[in-house]
Amino acid sequence: MRIAHVSPMLLLVLTACSSYAPPADLKGVDREALLARMGPPDRERQTATGKRLEFSKGPMGHHTWFVYLDAAGRATRAEQVLTEPNFHHIAPGMTQDEVRERLGRPSETQGLGRSRGVVWSYRYENHFCQWFQVEISQEQTVRSAGYGEPPECRREDEFLFP
Repeated sequence: MRIAHVSPMLLLVLTACSSYAPPADLKGVDREALLARMGPPDRERQTATGKRLEFSKGPMGHHTWFVYLDAAGRATRAEQVLTEPNFHHIAPGMTQDEVRERLGRPSETQGLGRSRGVVWSYRYENHFCQWFQVEISQEQTVRSAGYGEPPECRREDEFLFP
């Protein structure tokens, strides 16, 4: 019987892909076990019942997981927040803190000309080549929000013949 040789690089890729989501049997997992699986969180927030850990993960940041811990430091639930229903709640006038509270850290941040503010871009899983973008004014409030095309989706011929 011949045993197939598995490339160390393939093994590394498979391991990395399997660890960006919280464990399926999350309920009751303690903080240390969660961090051993997912790495350090991007942000930790206090909630009324414990803490919320935020993890921006996945290929090109397509997933942001909020994992909720009770007062004893055990996981109670997790949610993937980069979803269109969450995007629909982002509206002009919201503060940038409210956007971060709902969506977590953006995939990319770009400054606008003449110091008009910044654009936060969120990659997410969808059937189209698009991302969700939020324009934040100098006053740190949402000026506009909507869908755009990320740079990796542009075809080369668009650059030559717009």
